[in-house]
Amino acid sequence: MAQLSNRLQRLAPSATLAMSQKSSEMKAQGIDVINMSVGEPDFNTPEHIKQAAKLAIDENYSRYSPVPGYAELRQAIARKLERENQLHYQPSEILVSNGAKQSVCNTVMALVNPGDEVIIPAPYWVSYPQMVLLAGGTPIFIEARFDQNFKITPEQLEAAITPKTRMLILCSPSNPTGSVYSKDELQGLAEVIKRHDDLFVLADEIYEHINYVGKHESIAQFEGMKERSIIVNGVSKAYAMTGWRIGYIAAPEWIVKGCNKLQGQYTSGPCSVSQKAAEFAYTQSQECVEQMRQAFERRRNLIVELAKDIPGLEVNVPEGAFYLFPKCSSFYGKQTEDGAVINNSTDLALYLLEKGHVATVGGDAFGDPECFRMSYATSDDNIREAMRRIKEVLEKLK
Repeated sequence: MAQLSNRLQRLAPSATLAMSQKSSEMKAQGIDVINMSVGEPDFNTPEHIKQAAKLAIDENYSRYSPVPGYAELRQAIARKLERENQLHYQPSEILVSNGAKQSVCNTVMALVNPGDEVIIPAPYWVSYPQMVLLAGGTPIFIEARFDQNFKITPEQLEAAITPKTRMLILCSPSNPTGSVYSKDELQGLAEVIKRHDDLFVLADEIYEHINYVGKHESIAQFEGMKERSIIVNGVSKAYAMTGWRIGYIAAPEWIVKGCNKLQGQYTSGPCSVSQKAAEFAYTQSQECVEQMRQAFERRRNLIVELAKDIPGLEVNVPEGAFYLFPKCSSFYGKQTEDGAVINNSTDLALYLLEKGHVATVGGDAFGDPECFRMSYATSDDNIREAMRRIKEVLEKLK
């Protein structure tokens, strides 16, 4: 019998996309589902960025772009890193890809050999361990639970490092928890990394601008860390440009060259029109970014207040991104009206979808079976109604 490759047999499907698809199917049946499963701003791309894309079409930016991205965009990214992060990169140290997701995967595929270990703090974004498996590496998880505000300590990192450790993947602000590492916390992790030769950190900073505690801090800022760091970022979250598919890495040139070689073989350069729009996003007024950040902060405050009013949920206060990751394990072992038992967070998420018509994602998929994820990148009214429904159906569990 014909079979898919062993490589694909090892991969799990994306739980977030699966829940989003299930909610879309229910909506198609006429059911009023509020989708809080997908991490996507509900804002439209700002008008001035759309105008730049239209101009790019008129100016015939319709041909293949260079594999690492247009020079003008890489220069704009370099200026952004200098202006906002006080980090000095040459355009040759930047590679533009088809979304930050490809940027992460490029980096893992370029640096990780079969048998190498990659440390991933849990909770984690669902695709990190799958990408490591795709490269033949071994994901090593460090538990950063609710009472740690979902952040690992230098002591935990040191204890997880072995002679096989090649990389740490660090996401701040975090998907799925919204936790943000402070400058001091990052410095503590950097000191551990620098004690180990050939150990790199992939710093996923895609939620950089959705931050409620002040200035974004990058682990690449510390002495000796720029050579060890691969920064991943892009336009999807800050500028509401998820569908434009533009992400990038900023890294030592030898790593960028490796990723460029890889990208040249399986996608080539990203969309020409999207790149011109992204260039405009980085070089023009950043007022739209702050307006969206303020809206997300207001929604964060609203959903935290409403979630704390639901008996049985334990709620921390996210410091960035647009996710709430409440602890829900007090409901495990309880029964629905139909007699089904809620055994885990995936069961709970399915119950909330089927009975409350609210799509969320179980924490099992993110490496934390005690919690579940809700995206509050939706309207205030949707948040209020979703939390009302969740409270109502959870009260029915016995």
